[in-house]
Amino acid sequence: MSLLTLRPLLARNRFGPLALIRMVGTIPVLKQSRCYATAKRESAESTSLSAATDRADVSTDVRPLGERVKENTKTASYMGVILLGVGVTSVLFYAIFKELFSSNSPNNIYTEALERVKDEPKVKDALGAPIKGFGEESRRGRRNHVAHTSYVRDGVQYIRMQFYVQGIRNKATVHLEKRMNDSGDYEYRYLFVQLDYYPHSTIILEDNRLQQDALKSLPSLQTIV
Repeated sequence: MSLLTLRPLLARNRFGPLALIRMVGTIPVLKQSRCYATAKRESAESTSLSAATDRADVSTDVRPLGERVKENTKTASYMGVILLGVGVTSVLFYAIFKELFSSNSPNNIYTEALERVKDEPKVKDALGAPIKGFGEESRRGRRNHVAHTSYVRDGVQYIRMQFYVQGIRNKATVHLEKRMNDSGDYEYRYLFVQLDYYPHSTIILEDNRLQQDALKSLPSLQTIV
């Protein structure tokens, strides 16, 4: 084959190798461009996420300052009312506990005195057994209130009480007074039952007034001596 015959073929394919070389050379450039675009997109997404987080940390409360102060004051008032209610409830529970379980409470003093009156043979004979006790009659006809008075004299605590007893034949009024000793317990000054029917005689269960008054006057006598 002569060169004249091969010349048209070479002329037709001479750009093939060059085109192939150029395509191979552009592949790294395309990869680099794609990597750059991907990195840029990831950076933009990271920036957007960071901005969103920053916006979430910023308070969205756009109310006026006066309104926020008013709401905080209202909340503090509610808390004060709650604490006051808890305090009042605690005081009530303490009073109830003291009334029911303390041996020096008026209710327990009444219960103990009533048992002594009901067990006294002279009272049984005068009133007739069985005997029941009750307090002052209220407007509704209830008799569960026992009249009592607490007072302090010469630095000593006293309690005075009055209630009623009734048997199958007659009624009577019970009078008692107690004083607190050095141990913090109440002891009787007197306990007696006054019959409501004629001749209104009195049944004395305990009377320590003379003895206690004499003991009380001993320090003054020693001082005079």
